[in-house]
Amino acid sequence: MRISAKGEYALKAMLDLSLQPPRRTVPIQEIAARQGIPQRYLEQVLQSLKQAELLVSRRGAAGGYQLTRRPEEITVGTVLRAVEGTQATLGMRNGRGQRAADLAELWEAIDHAVSQVVDRLTFGELAERARTRAGAQAMYHI
Repeated sequence: MRISAKGEYALKAMLDLSLQPPRRTVPIQEIAARQGIPQRYLEQVLQSLKQAELLVSRRGAAGGYQLTRRPEEITVGTVLRAVEGTQATLGMRNGRGQRAADLAELWEAIDHAVSQVVDRLTFGELAERARTRAGAQAMYHI
């Protein structure tokens, strides 16, 4: 699965939102600042996620974005496909000639294995790992 900057930013934004209290509407400026993502580009990414019905947005002073489902119900694969398209594949399959054909089965197996991982891994799990890491780091920074 090829992951573009858009895909990486989508994953960062979704993890950021997954770490927030449930039903909290998060301004785009906060997400952009915490994740180091240019706000104009993040707007495009979040729009794709909204179109995929993974996010809802609210306008106004208390506006921002929030998840439409619990983080445990959203997989990494769902997010990547929302922004990368359903045909997202490994970039290694773009060879030419017989040698590339000889490796086609290998690339297909790798693509399948990657898809299995991203379709199993949820943002609930990623958020829990991030919280655990943050707690462990806090213990060592006394």
